[in-house]
Amino acid sequence: MERQSTISSRVLVVISTVALALCLLLVTSVMAGGAEAVTADYTVRSGDTLWSIADAHTEDGDVRSVMDDIRRINELSGSMLRAGQTLAVPVSS
Repeated sequence: MERQSTISSRVLVVISTVALALCLLLVTSVMAGGAEAVTADYTVRSGDTLWSIADAHTEDGDVRSVMDDIRRINELSGSMLRAGQTLAVPVSS
């Protein structure tokens, strides 16, 4: 009887561990930004900089954060832009 109790306890521990791991995975994916950002297309004009574009699309005053978002969304490795280039820029929903 004690052997059966030990096996049941081990099964319960394994199931609990798997359930906890799944919950942590779910929370992590939600915190990592599981939702897509709402964006609008912006065509770069001569003289535009990443800073000026981000500044024009910033409502909360954190231009650097918007610059980082534009880089990430458009998979830019730097801040070099060319006239005529189309960028997806984050917009408030």
